[in-house]
Amino acid sequence: MGTEKLIIIGSGPAGFTAGIYAGRSNLSPLLIAGPSLGGQIALTSEVDNYPGFPEGTTGPELAQRMQKQAERFGTRVVMDQVTGVDLSVHPFKVQTYSGTYQALALIVATGASPRKLGVPGEKQYTGRGVSYCATCDGFFYTGRRVVVVGGGNTAVEEAIYLTKFATEVYLIHRRNRLRAESIMQERAFRNEKIKFIWDSVVTEILGSETGVTGVHVKNIQTGEEFAHPTDGVFIYIGTEPNTQFLGGQLELNERGYIVTDRQCHTSVPGVFAAGDVQEWVLQQIATAVGSGAMAAMEAEKFIAALEDRAYPERF
Repeated sequence: MGTEKLIIIGSGPAGFTAGIYAGRSNLSPLLIAGPSLGGQIALTSEVDNYPGFPEGTTGPELAQRMQKQAERFGTRVVMDQVTGVDLSVHPFKVQTYSGTYQALALIVATGASPRKLGVPGEKQYTGRGVSYCATCDGFFYTGRRVVVVGGGNTAVEEAIYLTKFATEVYLIHRRNRLRAESIMQERAFRNEKIKFIWDSVVTEILGSETGVTGVHVKNIQTGEEFAHPTDGVFIYIGTEPNTQFLGGQLELNERGYIVTDRQCHTSVPGVFAAGDVQEWVLQQIATAVGSGAMAAMEAEKFIAALEDRAYPERF
């Protein structure tokens, strides 16, 4: 197997944008898609805040458009998953389920995964009433009652989406007000199907052989505890960066995200990071796209130096 100029790990907005920019720079990058083609946006029902789509779009459609654009400029998308890397040698080695690749430069754009509640019953009933993707599973709750756990943009957005199917959507949040954007809050408060359980946390997910039957809820202000019946639980309490495959070879911050400078450089020269795997303050499509473009341009500059050729400075 030959040495690639650039390998992009991850197929979310950051990865595909890096593919677009690197492709336009004639790097013919190899993009290893990972376990979920399109990343988190492929699991998002509606996208209303990405520029250029005044009527909004869906996450899967936006991901598909990004992929086509990256491929149009020469990015080669491989449906595989990276299991490990060796950054102590150059060219870098990238291990996947199907084999080993080598690359002069790497862009890590593996994103982040939904954070788990970590309560009894969650793991047991995942796929049998516990979900982290309303787009994937909402249809199965047509005419039924569901619970959404969380209070940020994603939780509120997916609660609104679930009202297309469910008869009742209960949103359980540990605070007495939502953290979502004002426009999302207004839409949720206007929706008669959505009801709110404030100042509360889920302490256990209840079920039977057939699946979820309810959740055990505790009010953190009063200490009151009660069982709330439900047919499904959708969990949106944040994300955790997908960095396990790095084996500690890149510097991470206290939250586990890859440390980068403003140009997306990591602690290892020639390795760059973009998107949610290094952005923990504002995890949005727009921020991922910006860092993906930056990482690709910096990777092109790094490769140009290795090949002893000029790289045009941009001011």
